[in-house]
Order: sequence, then structure tokens, then C-alpha cells
Amino acid sequence: MEDPAAPGAGSPPSNGNGNGNGNGNGKGKAAAPKGREAFRSQRRESEGSVDCPTLEFEYGDADGHAAELSELYSYTENLEFTTNRRCFEEDFKTQVEGKEWLELEEDAQKAYVMGLLDRLEVVSRERRLKVARAVLYLAQGTFGECDSEVDVLHWSRYNCFLLYQMGTFSAFLELLHMEIDNSQACSSALRKPAISIADSTELRVLLSVMYLMVENIRLERETDSCGWRTARETFRTELSFSTHNEEPFALLLFSMVTKFCSGLAPHFPIKKVLLLLWKVVMFTLGGFEHLQALKVQKRAELGLPPLAEDSIQVVKSMRAASPPSYTLDLGESQLAPPPSKLRGRRGSRRQLLTKQDSLDIYNERDLFKTEEPATEEEEESAGDGERTLDGELDLLEQDPLVPPPPSQASLSAERVAFPKGLPWAPKVRQKDIEHFLEMSRNKFIGFTLGQDTDTLVGLPRPIHESVKTLKQHKYISIADVQIKNEEELEKCPMSLGEEVVPETPCEILYQGMLYSLPQYMIALLKILLAAAPTSKAKTDSINILADVLPEEMPITVLQSMKLGIDVNRHKEIIVKSISALLLLLLKHFKLNHIYQFEYVSQHLVFANCIPLILKFFNQNILSYITAKNSISVLDYPCCTIQDLPELTTESLEAGDNNQFCWRNLFSCINLLRLLNKLTKWKHSRTMTSMPGRGTSKQKNAP
Repeated sequence: MEDPAAPGAGSPPSNGNGNGNGNGNGKGKAAAPKGREAFRSQRRESEGSVDCPTLEFEYGDADGHAAELSELYSYTENLEFTTNRRCFEEDFKTQVEGKEWLELEEDAQKAYVMGLLDRLEVVSRERRLKVARAVLYLAQGTFGECDSEVDVLHWSRYNCFLLYQMGTFSAFLELLHMEIDNSQACSSALRKPAISIADSTELRVLLSVMYLMVENIRLERETDSCGWRTARETFRTELSFSTHNEEPFALLLFSMVTKFCSGLAPHFPIKKVLLLLWKVVMFTLGGFEHLQALKVQKRAELGLPPLAEDSIQVVKSMRAASPPSYTLDLGESQLAPPPSKLRGRRGSRRQLLTKQDSLDIYNERDLFKTEEPATEEEEESAGDGERTLDGELDLLEQDPLVPPPPSQASLSAERVAFPKGLPWAPKVRQKDIEHFLEMSRNKFIGFTLGQDTDTLVGLPRPIHESVKTLKQHKYISIADVQIKNEEELEKCPMSLGEEVVPETPCEILYQGMLYSLPQYMIALLKILLAAAPTSKAKTDSINILADVLPEEMPITVLQSMKLGIDVNRHKEIIVKSISALLLLLLKHFKLNHIYQFEYVSQHLVFANCIPLILKFFNQNILSYITAKNSISVLDYPCCTIQDLPELTTESLEAGDNNQFCWRNLFSCINLLRLLNKLTKWKHSRTMTSMPGRGTSKQKNAP
């Protein structure tokens, strides 16, 4: 993996004698401002967060409903919307005369859907594909009879509930099994030198219908009828548990991912598979809010005190903050003038130290503390500094990115706005208390008492107060209880008996994934590597663009621009789905049992997940977050209501006024949270991922 630090980023210009401040003959004066300015400009390029305005971003399970539906389709598929509509209208006219779909009563609509499902059971692939396209048109909202995007989304949700109640999902699941086992299609794709979107037509139609049904039924609204709520719970149960001795639906999708990565089925539309897998896991196991509710419920069952807060909700209430200026301070210290002039830089350093992040404000602002007057020595040194600065500092040495010191009025206002202390309740582990007492006893008494945290004889009074404070904030996690229970079961296996494991959806999914878990994790990371923007094209890497490349390659510049945007968007959606899927799996497995979480984490580490995430962040993150790889006029459902515009430069950029790309920022947050989960309390993993430690082994990701 390449070193993220650019050459010379943290080192001053050298003159050959090892002194970065010049050679002592006055020439260092001109070199320092240039080097300092180069350092600042490089910092602005690499981070860019100081110049970036505050983003109105709300982190959650997924993006808006319309955005999640639009990401199912690539821009290359837009012509198929017309094909789906034609297939439906041709079939509908033969069954119903003189009416449209929206004009039918509910019973008539159910009768027609039953007829469609009957016509799916034919031998001819072409006839079966036409009927499947007619069903897909219904799931897409019968846009030919709608006047606005809101109507399309409304009827798409209505039709999906109707299709599920008539048994459409089960019928399409059987067809999906047939297509997965279709050896003729696999061998045909393997023989082709270049795979295009035409090789996955049947699979894309089936997966699109199933995705639309899962996403529309998963969405909960207050206006939903009682029948829809019942259907949602039935659908969730059907997807979560094994029915008719079959594996859960998520395992079938995992098998498609591994089959695709092994090279046996390169024609699989992997983006649709990953999106469907992510939404199925979210639907069956639950999103972030459901996870928090499960955590509260499980703590109550184990007799643990309730949680003080939800960390995600706490972070949402915090103000945005730019990164601390530690790197800039380091550069300033290396580019500092001779010691005789250090006193003159006190004012500049004070300006740098005023730029703090939100946690510094929380920690250091005291609501009840008044400003102490400066001592005579400080006033004299400040006066000397001002006189020196007036004579020697020019405009290049004054950092324009650092704001001036806040006034007394603004400081008092901030004291009122920000409470004292951390924004969340501190947590102290049992090990922290034991370690603190061990150090204190070694220092004051000369021996330790093991894990005894109650005996404080011989320790000074301040140590008593410290232990009391630590115990007030002691936090016992669910994982601690689970580990303790496992240790007791190992000590007394006969007397305690066998552990009773509840058959939850998470437990069933883990049991099904257990035997092939390493292959699943490696396959996901291989696809993530191929979709990462920092990855270079390799001849032996997997082809993730099979379901976005057209049969005929573009011949004009505008067509090439459109395909380039489509390819970049395709990769971004893959990164989004994999990052969200892995994070959800880790969080649910950790709540279900800590050893399940550790087992999955270990296989992710074995597959070089940590270097892969670091490789992903080895780029200009600001550019990635603000990337404009979308064409709003070609997004669903907009493209179904109005005629597709003529391909021009203006039409490619029209309507894209978003300040940032939601999915890219969502992916970055997910990957950071994933990295935190893999390295938290794991010092060895943190050290092996540092530059210079084990990089020869981890240079190439999975």
C-alpha cells in the first residue's frame, strides 16, 4: 500500500547541513516562509476541511426512499423501462379490455396478478422473460399512467404489497434458483472475451423485482393499513427463518457473491446482488435504531443498568468541527526561526492554539470560572512579542486559515452554549480500575492484591477519591457478561449443563454462514477492493462492471462521458452497500454474542480488511465526498415521467445542486466505524497496520 504521506510533507527544506532553518548566515529567513507556505498549501490540498463549509448531513440506515430505488438501476438500463412497459401493455390488453391498471378494482388487480404468475410457468425462456418484465413494470409503479414522481413511488409501493400478498416473491425465488443453476449461461459467459449487460438480463429482472419488493415493504409509514403491517411482519419472518428446509434468503445471496468472485459466474449483476443482500439483512435483523432497542432490552434481561444515551444521537447533536491543528503545529515547530526570536512568535502560537475542535471546547470551558488577569511576566513577554512581530513577521507568516482569537463576548456566549465535560457519559472498565489500583499499590505499598478493588488500606486519601470516582462511572457491557458466562460453562460443564441459545434471526444467519464465513468475507473484500477509487486496474482482478457496460461501446465523446459517470456511480454504490453490510453484521453479531463478533472480525483481519480500508482513505476525501457522479435527469423515477433529454453537456450536469454525495459520505463513515470495531482494544492490530510494520505482507489487499 502506498504511503499516504507525500514526500517531504513533514520535513523542512534542507540546505545540506541537516539544519532546516538555514545555515545561520541569514539565508534561512527567505526559506522559512516559502517552506511554511508550501506546507500550508499542501495541508489545504490534502485535508481541505478548513475551507469546506458545514455539510447538512444526517447519518442513518440508508438514504431517502427515492434515492435508494434509483441506485438499483444503472444509466445503461434506462432503455429497458420502455421494454418493461411494452411487455406489460401487450399482456394487459389481452386480459383486460378498455381499462387501465389504475382503473381496476383491487379484486380485478389480484386476478390479473394471478394470471401473470400462471403465465410465468412456461418452458420458453423468452415468454417467461416477457411476463417477468410485466411484473417488473408493476413493481416500478406503472409509470405510464402516472403524472408525477410522487405518484410513481406511491403506486410502486402499493403494487409491491399487492404482488407479495399474491405470492410473487416465492415464484420469483424459484426462478432465481433456476437462473443461478443455469450452467449454460455460466459457460457462455466464461467463453466470451467481454461480458456486457445483455448477459445478465434474466437475473437483473428477477433481482430488480425482489429488491423493489423488499425495499418498499421494509419502509414503515404511519398511514400503513393493518393488512400492510401484518404483511410486513410475515415477509420479515419469511426472509429470516428457513422455510421448507431451505436456507434463509440472505445465504442464497451470499452464495451468489462467492460464486461470482470465484470466477464461475462472471455474468452475475453483482451490484444488484449486494444491494439486495444489504437490504435483506437490514430488514430481517434491523437497522441502527432497532439495534439500540435490542441492546436496551438485552441489558435489562441480564440485569445490567440501562444505557445513559445513544452514541449516534449524541454525535448528531454535536456541532461540526475541523480537525485539530497538530500537523500544522508540527510543521511550524520544524520551520521555527532561531531561538533568539522565539519570543516574538508567541502571539502567532497563541493564534494557532485557539483553533480547537469541539471536544477541546467541551473539556476546557468552565461555566463558573472567570478569566484570570495576566501576570506581569506574561504582559512583558506579550509586549516584547508584539514589538518583535511588528518588525519581522510579514503577511506570508500569518496563517489566513486560523481565525483571530475570540472576543470576550463570544467566549461568554460559548460558555453558555457548551456544557462542561464530555458530550457523552464516560465509561470505565473493570480492568481500568484494577490497573489503576495495581499501579497505586506498587507505588505506595510495594505489593498488589490481584483483582481486589475493595481493599484500600494503606493508600492515600486522594487514591480513595479516585477509586470512588472510577467506580461511579464503571460500565459493564453485554460482552463482559457473555465472556463470564462462557468461562463458567467451561469450568463446570456438567453441573451447568448445555447453554440454551434462542433461535433469533441473527443466530440463524450466523449458523448458516459459519461454515463458509471465511469465503464470504474474502469475497466481499475482493469486490470492495475492485470498487475502491484508489485501486489500480489489474489483469487478474474481478470484473465488477458486467452489469453496467453496454453491448455496443460508446462512439461519441458525450456517450463516453455518460458511461464514465455511470461506471464511477456503479463503484460508489458497491462500496456503499458492502460497507453498510459489514457494519450491520458486526454490530448484530456483537450483540448476539461477543465470540461471534470476534470470529467474523478475525477473518476480516486475516483477509487484510484493515490495510484495505487504509488504502481506501489514501485519497483526497473531500474530492470523493463532493464527487458528482450522477445525472439527475436519468435517475429513477424522474426518467420514467419525462422523455429522456438529448445527450448534451448541459443535460449531463443539469439539476445536480447537491453540496455533497450522500452515499460517499455514508460509505466513509461506515468504513471508519468498521475500522474502529476491528482495532478497538486490539493493540496488535493497530501496530501491524502502521507503516513500516508488516507492510510487506499486507501490501496487496485480499
